[in-house]
Amino acid sequence: MTPDEVRRDVLEGSAAAAAKAKIPALDENECEYIVDMMCSPSRIWGVERGHEAVMSKDGGTNTLISSRLSCGVAAPIGREAAVRLFETAFAFDTMEVGHLDYSVKPSKFIVSVKQEHMELLQHTTILPLFYGFMPNLGLYYQPDGSYPNPSDLLPMGKIEEARRAQEEALEVCQADVMWQSKMMIGTGADALNYDTVASTGDAEFLAALRATEEITSTTDLPVQVSMASEMVLGFHGQLEYRGTRLAGLWPHQQMKLAEAAGASIFGPVVNNNSRKSCAWNIARAVTFVKACTTDAKIPIHANVGGGVGGVPMCEVSPLDIVTRASAAMIEVGKADGL
Repeated sequence: MTPDEVRRDVLEGSAAAAAKAKIPALDENECEYIVDMMCSPSRIWGVERGHEAVMSKDGGTNTLISSRLSCGVAAPIGREAAVRLFETAFAFDTMEVGHLDYSVKPSKFIVSVKQEHMELLQHTTILPLFYGFMPNLGLYYQPDGSYPNPSDLLPMGKIEEARRAQEEALEVCQADVMWQSKMMIGTGADALNYDTVASTGDAEFLAALRATEEITSTTDLPVQVSMASEMVLGFHGQLEYRGTRLAGLWPHQQMKLAEAAGASIFGPVVNNNSRKSCAWNIARAVTFVKACTTDAKIPIHANVGGGVGGVPMCEVSPLDIVTRASAAMIEVGKADGL
């Protein structure tokens, strides 16, 4: 691409986000920063000294011990050794304990194993240890769960039945999230990460918000709420939290509800459009994130991973784009962390 083509994509990407969420587009200086960054021949792009950001991580040690997830290298080590490597070799700011099957429904059955991992690591590490998992309301629907699947009911026009199934399932999901959270509190976890929240829409978002409110109001454990996409899908359409309808909320609106629920960190997610350039996707993602950080009273950790935040969906993410997307989130989006 020529510099003019890059500039065009940056302007169009930011304008696309602004039009969708009714938020300000990036100003001229911010756009030029992204253009200069994308056109630079440098292999790696960094932030200005003093602007370094805090790192948190979902999926924990999968990068090392898995052969598939998170571009894993299948290192022949255990989960505890992998966490210690992230602290001592990679200088990560925080780390996460979590099962390979990240969803709460299957992982709750082996919570005692996770408690053992957490306890052992608290004895051998210094960095803050999160316990992370996904609410993943989808696993509570048939064929994986016992509740009728809204994805089957909605095409048949059974709207009320689909809504009732979601309302019943979210209560069980919420209870599981709170139970597993309290089990990890008793083992000394430093924080919780509810990740990929609202992956199945507004009912799952409500379950996560209610669980966050319960945990933060009854314990001193911080909760990070990390989203699944830039807009909450309205599979139910009528659910509300504190008088706000959840369907159709954009990142800056999601952040306000996470704050109200007592979250300590909010993780906005902006999905990539794979038909557009990295410059277009980075500008669009940063525009959404900047709208979050402008009004946020809690730290914002923007999601910069495969297929989101401007990073293309590749088996091994290209370092030049990962560093550029990360720097843009911090320098332009004003994110507190990644």
